[in-house]
Amino acid sequence: MSGDLGAEVVVRAAAATLRKYQHVELILVGDEDELSDLVKRIVSDHSDAGRIRIVHASEVVCMSESPADAVRKKKDSSMRVAINLVKDGSAGACVSSGNTGALMATAKFVLKTLPGIDRPAFISELPAKNGTLHMLDLGANTEASAEQLFQYAMMGSIVTSDIAGIDQPRIALLNIGAEDIKGNDTIRDAAALLTASTLNYVGFIEGNDLFSGKADVVVTDGFTGNVALKTIEGAVGLVTHFLKRTFTRNWVTKLQALVARPVLRSLAAEMDARAYNGATLVGLNGIVVKSHGSADSIAFQHAIDTAIVEIRNQLPQQIGNLLQKETA
Repeated sequence: MSGDLGAEVVVRAAAATLRKYQHVELILVGDEDELSDLVKRIVSDHSDAGRIRIVHASEVVCMSESPADAVRKKKDSSMRVAINLVKDGSAGACVSSGNTGALMATAKFVLKTLPGIDRPAFISELPAKNGTLHMLDLGANTEASAEQLFQYAMMGSIVTSDIAGIDQPRIALLNIGAEDIKGNDTIRDAAALLTASTLNYVGFIEGNDLFSGKADVVVTDGFTGNVALKTIEGAVGLVTHFLKRTFTRNWVTKLQALVARPVLRSLAAEMDARAYNGATLVGLNGIVVKSHGSADSIAFQHAIDTAIVEIRNQLPQQIGNLLQKETA
């Protein structure tokens, strides 16, 4: 109920999801009257509508609300009710485009972390040369110890294996240099833990090599990861701005733009952020996927797709099993 574009985006994404998957059922959580009207208007196929259930929630967590207030004061918020459905087994996952801090705090409070995991982390898929990469933490925790970075690496390895189908994904630690002596004590201690593990650790990686294809999983603390993600988003926006300005400068460049239109469309499709929407809060005893607050229905559907893959692959159980193996 609290995404930037309103509940209609979610209902349209739900309708598209039901058309794509014949054996998926969806629960829409929020204002029952509003959601019922939207479903009647948007979901035209009655058989699809039969796979949607609405659960009423009387409250909404505002985007500006503090995480602590959301947990303490909004016990009947759409966010809290949705996560409770995951907790009691009524739902396999929760997908939300609401307040990020409140979602993390509520999910951690209700679902708890898996045994052996100190803190959950946000992981998301990003485009890269010859494929994609998964990066974490993207903002759940501003700081991380060496042990927590090691835990992120384990979780990232499993998510990448599930989503990208890569056996033994290559894991790298984001650092200020590729040499072993670079970085602070925390990053070097994390490197030692990864080197001694069974994970496919390939060493340090610098920011300019993130999309080079040298790693499938990039691990860092949430402060650095969030800054890097926002910088990437800004750089894409800047390139788009320059392209538009260049191709609309005069009638010659406009003509060149017409000739280059197929290439530009292909480039836009490859760089479309909607195809990478959906950051999973890994490390919880349940599946929670965070959609971007400004996501449209196409982007929100991608977040649902991510949740479906993780349900089918039993992500929390996989993480728990790998943790037991590495700490045995």
